[in-house]
Amino acid sequence: MDAQGRGRADDIDPADQWVLNPTTGEYELRLSPSAAQSPVPEPRRARSAAPAGPRGRTQAPPRTTEAPGCRRSPEREVPPPRRRKGAPEEPPPGRRGRRPVKKKGKGKGKRALLWTGGAMAFVVLVTGAAGYLYLEHLNDNITSVPDDGAGTGGFSKDKAINILLIGTDKRTGKGNKGYGDAGSPGHADTTILLHVSKDRTNATALSIPRDLIVDVPDCPTTQEDGSTKVIPGTTGVRFNTSLGQDGRTPSCTMRTVTELTGITPDNFMVADFNAVKTLTSAVGGVEVCLAKDIDDPDSHLKLTKGTHTIEGETALAYVRTRHSVGFGGDLSRIGLQQQFLSALMRKLKSSDTLTSPSKMVKLAEAGTKALTVDSQLDSINKLKDLGLELGKLNTENLTFTTVPVKDNPAEQVKATVVLDEAKARQVFDLIRNDVSFTDVKQRKKKEKAAVAARLKGEKAPAAEVRVRVLNGGAAPGSAQQTLSWLQVEEGVTKSENGGNAPEERKKTTLEYAPDQAAQARRLAEILGLSGSGMKPGESVTNAQGVPAMTLTLGKDFKGPGVSLTPPDKAPDDIDKSTADKVECAK
Repeated sequence: MDAQGRGRADDIDPADQWVLNPTTGEYELRLSPSAAQSPVPEPRRARSAAPAGPRGRTQAPPRTTEAPGCRRSPEREVPPPRRRKGAPEEPPPGRRGRRPVKKKGKGKGKRALLWTGGAMAFVVLVTGAAGYLYLEHLNDNITSVPDDGAGTGGFSKDKAINILLIGTDKRTGKGNKGYGDAGSPGHADTTILLHVSKDRTNATALSIPRDLIVDVPDCPTTQEDGSTKVIPGTTGVRFNTSLGQDGRTPSCTMRTVTELTGITPDNFMVADFNAVKTLTSAVGGVEVCLAKDIDDPDSHLKLTKGTHTIEGETALAYVRTRHSVGFGGDLSRIGLQQQFLSALMRKLKSSDTLTSPSKMVKLAEAGTKALTVDSQLDSINKLKDLGLELGKLNTENLTFTTVPVKDNPAEQVKATVVLDEAKARQVFDLIRNDVSFTDVKQRKKKEKAAVAARLKGEKAPAAEVRVRVLNGGAAPGSAQQTLSWLQVEEGVTKSENGGNAPEERKKTTLEYAPDQAAQARRLAEILGLSGSGMKPGESVTNAQGVPAMTLTLGKDFKGPGVSLTPPDKAPDDIDKSTADKVECAK
């Protein structure tokens, strides 16, 4: 309890308000009468916001309903619930122990944006799962900024999820004077694109090096007065300048990621330095492993070889160090941060964390205070829903990897990196096509077998294949180019241009009638089309009045002769690690 709040009855630690319901045997959130309470028979009764827990005080056991040393204010009309000595906690008369009613109409984005950095945006996201029950009372902790139309409009429960997680090098906050660049406007120092599969069986956390040379596009950006300003793009610059430089906001980093990967994020999140310190302290420290002694005066990290449990300032120094690990550059630090995040994920999902009401409340408090979200995610319900979706993941199926890069050949003194085009495009395609980097089976065996069976069987000669080619989202002129290629190069002479499709499609598809299966298999072989792109259905009548198949070129079509079969597993030579494994930093 701080000095100004000493002795006040409404300064009760949120962790003290979790009580045991004797009927269900589970802990439930019971707020004091001055705070938001569970629904009561009088629905019009006014409720005030729940007080945030004070910092630095000793926690009382979670079954206690009133913090020791806190007295009831004389003006309080309703006394706090009491219980007989030695008796179990019971709900107040006339009330059921249930979740407080969600309050509507809370102000959003009241605090000014402070982009402060580190690697912890990813971890802040996870706290939504750990503390979602209490997040309903923490609206004022959340800061939001416009996404400026750079995202998809927000994640959906029935689709794959892509969240852009950003930590910056801006130096703000009490106790952080030794970190970051005091004069920096805040750049994208640590960036992770988190992809969660549609079926929630797996996820990929893709780190983007800050020194990667990219093209930053033009960025329409909302100004403080509500007007929109287009910040001109630049070519051949470091990725980290997509944020902070020339007034760029996180929405510009989002556009840059889309330009780089072809993947449009649903939402973005930004966290500050203090997230590392408060979150690691909230869970009682995180266990890390070192393969050698580290003494880094730049990050203030000094640890001996072996296993350590770190929190607070030491944890922050750990994720910031780079001169003492690997080759001493940003890529080495990315690997260290990925190992740290894996360790924190394991701790967050451990039973001693998830079954502790006190830790859950601390995590929710720390997470929301450190969190800045885009305007499409500025909702406690959205954060709760996102946390629950992430909570379905198993750490063994969460893969950390980094955008494949190589040294910039234009530099004699190596300071930046460029894309390793072949490998990078393969990684981007895997994520875009929702392919797991682990061995998780993404389809049921029967469904997968049925799809594969479409390619098996007799294939008709190319000269007997009748098909109409439609453009359903490919580049202009693709239908005619494909038609010419089929007729001249592949001998599919009974083909014709059907023009534009009625609607756009993401994927290229081939629709055919049952008696055209042999033709479909031949054409799929020529196109490199997978079984999932073959759609048994009905034939159409072509210009000669003869039944024909329909080939619709989707947005995934790259040109005649380019295989349409997406990769079905990650390459063996891509560096990656999973969150369930303990690795020692070298």
